[in-house]
Amino acid sequence: MRKFQAQSGFVVQAFRFALDPNVTQERALRSHCGAARTAYNWAVGWVTASWWQRRAEASYGLPEDQMTAWRPWSLPALRKAFNAAKHTDPRFAGWWEDNSKEAYSTGLANAAAAFDNYAKSKQGKRRGKKIGTPRFKSKRKARLSCRFTTGTIRVEPSGRHVTLPRLGTIRVHEPTRKLLDRMQAGTARILSATVRHERGRWFVSFQTEVKREIQRVARPNTAVGIDLGVKTLAVMADSTGEIRQVSNPRHLDMALQHLRRASRVTSRRRGPDRRTGQEPSKRWLKANTRRNKVHHRVANLRADALHKLTTTVTAEYGTVVVEDLNVVGMLRNRRLARRIADAGFGEIRRQLTYKTKRNGCRIATADRWYPSSKTCSGCGAVKAKLPLHVRTYTCEACGLTLDRDDNAARNLAALATAVTGTGVAGDQDTVKVSKPRGADHKTRATRPRRTAAGAGRAGGATLPHQRQTETRDRTQAEAPMLW
Repeated sequence: MRKFQAQSGFVVQAFRFALDPNVTQERALRSHCGAARTAYNWAVGWVTASWWQRRAEASYGLPEDQMTAWRPWSLPALRKAFNAAKHTDPRFAGWWEDNSKEAYSTGLANAAAAFDNYAKSKQGKRRGKKIGTPRFKSKRKARLSCRFTTGTIRVEPSGRHVTLPRLGTIRVHEPTRKLLDRMQAGTARILSATVRHERGRWFVSFQTEVKREIQRVARPNTAVGIDLGVKTLAVMADSTGEIRQVSNPRHLDMALQHLRRASRVTSRRRGPDRRTGQEPSKRWLKANTRRNKVHHRVANLRADALHKLTTTVTAEYGTVVVEDLNVVGMLRNRRLARRIADAGFGEIRRQLTYKTKRNGCRIATADRWYPSSKTCSGCGAVKAKLPLHVRTYTCEACGLTLDRDDNAARNLAALATAVTGTGVAGDQDTVKVSKPRGADHKTRATRPRRTAAGAGRAGGATLPHQRQTETRDRTQAEAPMLW
């Protein structure tokens, strides 16, 4: 399927609004989202059934030409098969007419995309870690979402209501004037709408094609380096030498006392039990709602703070330099994982990436192994070791002393224009200083495993090689091969 391309001078932008549905409308919203999940599960089961059938036939010794044919997972093929099955399949025959066709199309489209990602990952055409076969979505854990691409999708002239297919007119919690004005001026066009239940509320997101002029930044010739941290959320040093610090709000830490109290109250109520089929009590539902409100408030405060930070940066500087942080690896540190997750390092970089394009500036990413904290921003000398508890950087070569985060931010800002032969940040007339061996690579933070004779099992005895192989964890069966 060909990807949509916006016309010249237009960009694809989303406008999200909170909804205030009544009881009947909320029941219809949940029904549409449940229909999308059911269609997705049907598509996954319909496609993978042929895979397991072929595997069974291969174990019987059947030749290739006599095996069951592969079932395609393209969206048109899934739609054709689903339309033929929904009239006779007992899972759909009694209620499929109650929802819009877009609900089922949403689930089928998601299934087609999941199988495409699995195939590309298996063939090595998709970056990132390997993706397994698509799995069924749980009714209890699946996120409620449904997308509408055809039918009546509009924002009412009153600015307080939206109209969606089969759902009718729903009141909006906040005014839609920012989208309505653009539509009335002819500078915006709605492409699709997605309803989603998130953080205890229903939201509608309109994907629109908007005419957008490039917003010029205030200082287009100034570069800024941003060093992210836990104690201070961001240290920003620009190419003029100015250094600014943004304190870490620590929204989760501030709400931990309320969260602990709400969790303790919830744990004392009779909650659901999947093993015995026990239903939650009404008191547990009320307590769980109060606990979720604490989580939702923390998430909203974090999102608001990060948007304000990234919007301010991209509206002022012409070049933004950030680090390529291994956030997944950093979260394995059990002492800092909670605070790193609360800071939102990955979200900051994601927002900077698309907001710099919006303002016509550029974003540069420092290499993951670039020693920004170990490099002297004055002379370019590189330390071999700099433990995390050392918060002040002192250069033995030139005697420069300053905070390590300020030093790292200055090095990142200098990367935008640095042309030194040493590859470190500094002026063009910087004396070339050789890097110590391994200074630009990750150093070992854990103890090496002992290899002495008595380092094996208790008592110093070790199993034979054949027995060791047998006692290892057995791997699961391989995924069905793609043809």
